[in-house]
Amino acid sequence: MHEDWAALGIATIGIVGLGCQWLAWRLKLPAILFLLLAGIVAGPLTGWFQPQQVIGEHFFALVSLAVAVILFEGSLTLKFSEIKGVTNTVWSIVSIGALISWAITSIATHHLLGFDWPLALMFGGLTVVTGPTVIVPLLRTVRPTSRLSNILRWEGILIDPLGALFVVMIYEFLISSNSSQSFEVFGIILVIGFGLGIAAGATIAELLRRR
Repeated sequence: MHEDWAALGIATIGIVGLGCQWLAWRLKLPAILFLLLAGIVAGPLTGWFQPQQVIGEHFFALVSLAVAVILFEGSLTLKFSEIKGVTNTVWSIVSIGALISWAITSIATHHLLGFDWPLALMFGGLTVVTGPTVIVPLLRTVRPTSRLSNILRWEGILIDPLGALFVVMIYEFLISSNSSQSFEVFGIILVIGFGLGIAAGATIAELLRRR
């Protein structure tokens, strides 16, 4: 019986998701708005759908897989030919621009909303992310020049995983700061993480080139 309810729940999620996508297409608005609204109504607001109960012990694994797909699948559509001549602009937005946005939002959140510094820093990191689910539908509606469209599209896709990783880094730093060897622990995590990430990325890139 549990398997039947799980299958029904997952099928219902798919139908609702398709409905949200269609509604967003008809109204020419970002689909994420309708997806968020549907999720809030079905979950916390009405309690109709409880993912932990429907999916069971596989809930965390499926959520992790979904997050990975959402964050990184957009990069498969990128082509370096699209940003010839504007590479520095894109790099500035996703690096210096993101840091400035994080700093300003964190300071404003702390002083204007009264959040503690750890929470303000986390919130600032979350607001850095724009994401292709918001940027791409807006580009289809506004229809800017090709140059500006490519810049914003690249920024939206690149900042998504970078912003998520940035928030995780902030969280790990705040957690490790409770230890007497906080900077040492955080530094080790950072170095190992970057090393493994670069090695994995280089390996995958080489495998893709040989195909």
